[in-house]
Amino acid sequence: MSIGGWMAKRFVAWLNHEAEPSTIPPCDFERLSFEIRSCDVLLVEGRTRVGGIIKTITSSPWTHVALYIGRMRDIEDAELQGLVQRHYRGDPNEQLVIEALLGEGTVIKPLSKYTTDHLRICRPRGLNAPDAKRVIAEAIGHLGVEYDIRQLIDLARLMIPFAVVPRRWRSTLFEYAAGKHTKIVCSTMIAEAFNAVQFPILPVIHRMPDGQLRLFKRNTRLYVARDFDYSPYFEIIKYPLLGADDLSFYRRLPWDQDGVVCNGEGECYLPESKLTGIENQINVTGK
Repeated sequence: MSIGGWMAKRFVAWLNHEAEPSTIPPCDFERLSFEIRSCDVLLVEGRTRVGGIIKTITSSPWTHVALYIGRMRDIEDAELQGLVQRHYRGDPNEQLVIEALLGEGTVIKPLSKYTTDHLRICRPRGLNAPDAKRVIAEAIGHLGVEYDIRQLIDLARLMIPFAVVPRRWRSTLFEYAAGKHTKIVCSTMIAEAFNAVQFPILPVIHRMPDGQLRLFKRNTRLYVARDFDYSPYFEIIKYPLLGADDLSFYRRLPWDQDGVVCNGEGECYLPESKLTGIENQINVTGK
């Protein structure tokens, strides 16, 4: 391996380093894994260094997106099932997602890898069964495609105000080019799969001179994970750890009764109006 290749590999490993998961994840993974359906889009709040960069670039907690394809037996097309089997050697009864990962490219992974993460389901509203199968087939067709780190860098350039970065420094990467990409990122891969059946995510809407509206496909390389959350064409489904089964659920939540306010886990205090000669800063875990 060349020095350049070795350095690139080390840099990717550094970007992929994960912080420890929360001891109390905000998502009820067991319920989510039971309710998720084929062709649902899974939003992930990543814990990697590159995830932190994406949060800053996009001003959103959602750093990654994956497409749920079900179990191996749910893929009815024998050719597609064979392709998935070549890329995934695990338990055939495992629930699977297809995703593009930095350092790995487009791969099949078990849904269970996200057991401790903050997740949200984006369900394409009204998508019929034949089109859902085609979306999955299009995504499977990207298996083996490398991750495009340059696209990530160019997204950062694109989202920095023009006053900071001159237009001439911005890449022409986002100009439309026909044909399959040789490299791709997670949001682009899934956007292209939905484009195959004309399902909208955040289309460009234009009013014609006669007053009629016309939709135009948005460049798939401009999509980021948050766009599936913002899209009016996807139903947002959440499964909080402390559920909301009825309208008065919030009255039964185990709220602290002493008026403690927290900036984050382990960084909590009593407001000055409630102090009675005790230390301002307190530790929730030691309370």
